[in-house]
Amino acid sequence: MKIIMILTEALSLFKNLVNDLRGKRSLVYLLILAFSVAIASGLILYLLDPNIHSLFDGIWSAWVTMTLVGFGDVVPTSFLGRLLSATLILFGLTLFSLFTAILSVTLIGKNIDTWGHDVRQLEQETSRIETEENQILHELARLHERMDALEKQLSSGAGKDS
Repeated sequence: MKIIMILTEALSLFKNLVNDLRGKRSLVYLLILAFSVAIASGLILYLLDPNIHSLFDGIWSAWVTMTLVGFGDVVPTSFLGRLLSATLILFGLTLFSLFTAILSVTLIGKNIDTWGHDVRQLEQETSRIETEENQILHELARLHERMDALEKQLSSGAGKDS
């Protein structure tokens, strides 16, 4: 029963994450870039390397290399093929860094929006309290002036009686 609750909670969090990421254009651009580079590099590998026997093998090799999986089932053997694969490894590292950054910004940004709303509420409450405090201080100053005036009257009235 507890496992079902945990799985339900995890599924709910995953759905929220997917909904938050759905509006991110940068993620779409990143995926388009990744697929474009994989297809273009796969074509180049197919044309350059004798060990890449089909366009699909070239795209597969490029994708596996970019994602840093490296199954080893399709491996370039020529110098230019290996050089391209080394470049794809560096490109893959960059892609994963950007993906992680987009994911982090999405998650942190959501919390910042909530935090910003809370800060605005606190600012409004602080402003209201400051206004009330200023009214109280003004009233205290007025009472202090009245008390000083009364003390003067009492002291001047006491001086007349003597």
